[in-house]
Amino acid sequence: MTVKPAEKLTPMMAQYMGIKDQHPDMLVFYRMGDFYELFYDDAEKAARLLGITLTARGSSGGQPIKMCGVPFHSLEGYLAKLVKIGESCAICEQIGDPATSKGPVERKVMRVVTPGTLTDADLLPEKAERPLLAMCVVTQRKVATAGLAWLSLASGALRLMEFSGDVATVTTRMLQELERIAPAEVLRGDSGDLFEEALTCHVNRVPDWHFDVASGHKALLDQLSVATLTGFGADNLGAAFGAAGALLRYAQSTQGRGLQHVRTLTTETENEFIGLDAATRRNLELTETIRGQESPTLFSLLDHCRTSMGSRLLRHWLHHARRDQGVARARHAAIAALGQADVTAALSHTLAQVPDIERITTRIALLSARPRDLASLRDGLQQLPALRQAMQRALTDGALLAAIHADTATPQACLDLLQRAVAPEPATMVRDGGVFARGFDAELDELRALSENAGQFLVDLETRERARTGIANLRVEYNKVHGFYIEVTNGQATKVPDDYRRRQTLKNCERYITPELKAFEDKALSAQDRALAREKMLYDVLLADLAPFIGELQTVSKALAQLDVLVSFTDHALRHNWCAPQLVDSACINIVEGRHPVVENQIERFIANDCRFVDERRLLLITGPNMGGKSTFMRQVALIVLLAYVGSYVPAASAAIGPIDRIFTRIGATDDLAGGRSTFMVEMTEAAAILNGATANSLVLMDEIGRGTSTFDGLALAWAIARHLIDSSRSFTLFATHYFELTQLPDSHPTAANVHLSAVEHKDSIVFLHAVQDGPASQSYGLQVAQLAGVPQPVIKAARKHLARLEAQALDATPQLDLFAAPAVDANDDAVAVAEPVAAAVSPAMRELLEALDELDPDALTPRAALEQLYQLKRLTETAQA
Repeated sequence: MTVKPAEKLTPMMAQYMGIKDQHPDMLVFYRMGDFYELFYDDAEKAARLLGITLTARGSSGGQPIKMCGVPFHSLEGYLAKLVKIGESCAICEQIGDPATSKGPVERKVMRVVTPGTLTDADLLPEKAERPLLAMCVVTQRKVATAGLAWLSLASGALRLMEFSGDVATVTTRMLQELERIAPAEVLRGDSGDLFEEALTCHVNRVPDWHFDVASGHKALLDQLSVATLTGFGADNLGAAFGAAGALLRYAQSTQGRGLQHVRTLTTETENEFIGLDAATRRNLELTETIRGQESPTLFSLLDHCRTSMGSRLLRHWLHHARRDQGVARARHAAIAALGQADVTAALSHTLAQVPDIERITTRIALLSARPRDLASLRDGLQQLPALRQAMQRALTDGALLAAIHADTATPQACLDLLQRAVAPEPATMVRDGGVFARGFDAELDELRALSENAGQFLVDLETRERARTGIANLRVEYNKVHGFYIEVTNGQATKVPDDYRRRQTLKNCERYITPELKAFEDKALSAQDRALAREKMLYDVLLADLAPFIGELQTVSKALAQLDVLVSFTDHALRHNWCAPQLVDSACINIVEGRHPVVENQIERFIANDCRFVDERRLLLITGPNMGGKSTFMRQVALIVLLAYVGSYVPAASAAIGPIDRIFTRIGATDDLAGGRSTFMVEMTEAAAILNGATANSLVLMDEIGRGTSTFDGLALAWAIARHLIDSSRSFTLFATHYFELTQLPDSHPTAANVHLSAVEHKDSIVFLHAVQDGPASQSYGLQVAQLAGVPQPVIKAARKHLARLEAQALDATPQLDLFAAPAVDANDDAVAVAEPVAAAVSPAMRELLEALDELDPDALTPRAALEQLYQLKRLTETAQA
């Protein structure tokens, strides 16, 4: 946008340009009457993104003013569209009185909306967080230190993390953390260029000095009202303080006020949660399917939560399973207590009547709560006694349920204030009036009485005027444009008294005003305006009076969210016969009759399978047919382990699981065209991350590694990777493969074992049994699966012939079977290790006979052609025997 000199602009446009200069990178919504208008480049951009009409009206500085606008009551819907695509908006309101303003009405930006600073219910997804994240990277002597600070403004949860290493290590770790946190908006310094390509969300550049470490440390102390951060485990951080300082400064500037609800700090460490990289989150389909859909996923399966707070906490738990077994055991105990007490139905019914107290509390703190938010909060707090009474039956020795029970105590002073102040069914907006209950404010009640008694006054006036004038159909009415009036039809116009003053002429009637009616109008309308002003003032006071209860309300909301998730876990476990897992100290994974939690709900009959890992059995080589269930079996083991550490029951007859630090998956692959990586390169990148990061306490899923290159290259890589996982990493590994040569590994590596998914072949078709059995599979049944997929019959037939030829050659030469045998000669002398091809000893006549047989298609021959082919084959046979 070209900024014109101020003297060439109209006063209103000069005001607009001054506001726009303060928010150059945002769309400025400029309030004009009942519309929000956008001008110049903002108008062009908004018209394109929102699909609204772009116009040009008047001129300023000799140029037409491009503009577009949206009605004030429809603003939230348009903001939601813009924020969803990463745009930031500044909302400029009229704060002056048009009646008393000599120049342009005074305006001010009252609200800034960015993707990471949303608090409005209309703009936020109910069941997910949209955090704002700031990153600060400090590099010294080839060592990089990355500090992260992220804030969910809608809940007030502030978290820090810091890690160091060489640039490559820090970059990899940063990508994993960004995938885990999934920020809606990222803040970074002007000069930063690391991770630029990895940031897929909205990025805001802020001055580097905003990331000053000392200033950030002071900002945290001020925000939390403490003298030291020792109690939050944040003593020795550096770069993370810089990120926190920039984060708090930005969040406060967008809200135009302090963040009263940000009252605590969590410092996360690398060893706190079970590690899940981006590939693992995607492959296990925790909260999103591989195709990007919201269901069916583990989250959609378990989300029986009756509150939005519970759903958001469930999502967080699935992505942040704690390594500390004590946390999961406490949740298992709570589920057992809830199940035994048979209170899930009563708790679910009551929880369904609880609103999103967490986000309502935030809006109270930011002074943006609406009347119906307060009414919902009042009604929700009234449910707490019933919840506590239902929980009482489940309180045994479990510390978790006892803590939740204590934290859901009713904040009685807060509830009393809301009950006295807020009307049973308040208006949507304060400007509409009708927010406060009768009896709360005597002055407001008096003003309302003046307005409400108008109806009776008008009835009485109408009766008197009909009697005085003799006009039987005379009516006394009111509308917002003309106020109060007396309406007389044209046929009765001759009876109108002299004290009637004409106010409006219509086609069939005349409208009049009398001195008495005018005096009443002034009094009534003045009372209405004063009542609205009084309500606005009282509402501001009410929000201020609720501020001291923010801490109590946050405690209640966290306890309710935990209870909601635990009730959801209990309900699902009871309905689907899930069992309580045993978390043990010894290294093992022993699952009996395990099932895939999502797949078992999608099919009629699911085949349960066992999985046993102990210290002497750490790698399972899984073979079997395509479509046989290898990937499902591998995923179900990973999901059962994850669910156990999340604190849920698991889909199995029994499960004993030892310490787990990370879960890795290498399942499926697609190319990354934008990143210039082939399918095989993506596969090898994921494999490298596993080999470099897996430990003896990790669970690794490897599915058909090495399939994206030539047979021998892939086989050699698969063998080397499997051996590394056995000898070096010593991880618990499920290794699915179609390289049957790998099934010899257990002969030389005792901690490896063969299992297979069984199938039965009937004629040319195949029946999958989906049962995991000991030992290797005999074949992959690839042709049968291709037939099931609808591959044309001639192709299948040709493949069978070629397969037979390949198997015959392999039977003679057996080069792959010797791949892992000890070399009998020098390893560089490849020719000695390969048997001489049998085909070289075949005579030309015999070769001609074999080729003729190979080309023969009996099904395509007529009887005469078949007879001719028979004679020809007989001649070729005689020649070959000669």
